Amino acid sequence: MQFMVIERFRDRDAKAVYRRFRDSGRMMPEGLRYVGSWIETNFDRCFQIMECDDARLLQQWIVNWSDLADFEVVPVVSSDQTRETILPYL
Repeated sequence: MQFMVIERFRDRDAKAVYRRFRDSGRMMPEGLRYVGSWIETNFDRCFQIMECDDARLLQQWIVNWSDLADFEVVPVVSSDQTRETILPYL
């Protein structure tokens, strides 16, 4: 399953997040997969796509970063998959 993870950097301090990433990596549990990410130009938020079969893996990963960012997690389905699902109803 895919999740859109929206991180709000505390105090807009992207440097602290990137410093930890440089020093410790993503700190993800086995079974959680990073797909890609995008950063707002004002360093306010990061938008990430993550994949896993067990949402508890996301919780474990969030705990590792919760001192530097606040998180919103939204389950998502790709546009292609959604089109396949809805096509019979059109």
